[in-house]
Amino acid sequence: MAQLDISSASKNYGSVRVLDGVNLQIASGEFVVFVGPSGCGKSTLLRMISGLEEISSGTISIDGTVVNNIEPARRGAAMVFQSYALYPHMNVFDNVSFSLRMARLAKPIIRKKVEQAAGILQLDRLLGRRPGHLSGGQKQRVAIGRAIVREPQVFLFDEPLSNLDAELRVQMRAELVDLHRRLNATMIYVTHDQVEAMTLADKMVVMNGGRIQQAGKPLDLYDDPDNRFVAGFIGSPKMNFLSATVARSDENSVTLAGIGGEGTVTLPFRGFDPECRAVEIGLRPEHVSLAESAPCTSVNVCEVAGRVALVEELGDVTYIHVELPDHERLVIRSTASRYRGGSTCRAQMEASRFLLFDGQGQRIRERGIPDA
Repeated sequence: MAQLDISSASKNYGSVRVLDGVNLQIASGEFVVFVGPSGCGKSTLLRMISGLEEISSGTISIDGTVVNNIEPARRGAAMVFQSYALYPHMNVFDNVSFSLRMARLAKPIIRKKVEQAAGILQLDRLLGRRPGHLSGGQKQRVAIGRAIVREPQVFLFDEPLSNLDAELRVQMRAELVDLHRRLNATMIYVTHDQVEAMTLADKMVVMNGGRIQQAGKPLDLYDDPDNRFVAGFIGSPKMNFLSATVARSDENSVTLAGIGGEGTVTLPFRGFDPECRAVEIGLRPEHVSLAESAPCTSVNVCEVAGRVALVEELGDVTYIHVELPDHERLVIRSTASRYRGGSTCRAQMEASRFLLFDGQGQRIRERGIPDA
């Protein structure tokens, strides 16, 4: 296990900056997932940690040692790539043991290490097979086994499940969680799949535009995002966003109008900026419902009329897409629905769940309440 410290790390390709002043601490034994859209810099950061990419400025330290100028093989990190990169003419045993044989370790030591890794990954009965006779999941386990036998301080995974089908990805995610528990190792994992990130991570690092947008426990980022990007990226389906105007505000409350075109609600809110005249409301699909009876008069509910544009029936859950009077869309999570496309409805939003964002997409927080 090892602790990683990344301080003001940047990466330039000529005049193009792809990573901009990244600061991050990774505790020993932590499972950290870098997540973000394509081109956000997550794989580049992983490769900088491994030594496959040079760092343009800043420092990367492993257990207190700056590794900027240390060659990859001596950093104590092992990388598992998206492609399995197995030698097709070698069997599983030889693929897993390749780095040990190159290091000229004694044969009994090599066999012991390979058998231990095979036991952890359930490859015991496959050691004599060649890659051409393995499934995609088995090949990925071989690639992971090749990393395990090196006994690295840090495991680095670069989208290792991308080439697997949906069912196998779910299975392999569970196996990776179990592997982390068994090895108690420091692991860093890159993915663009936020569901995968939330399933695996002790700490999730959301990246965009070469910068860290927010880092923390997955559910903390889900419930308490710092900005609109994080709020919209995490969650499936993603968070709803509705525009609203500020009708009135004082030291303890703010009144929002024009929600969905017609909704109005007063929220308790300490120290709202009186200069702010427009906001964007964020609301998760599970915090909206469809009215089944008379209009709601509760001050904790904002109700808006709408028209059902689409119904997605997925078995255990139904997602209802509602078009509001101002033509914005609202996605509602439900267990069942009597509604069909084109029918009218009334959407009831839990006002206590509203998250407010300013014109730059930054979270508007109550005064006196620290950032998450």
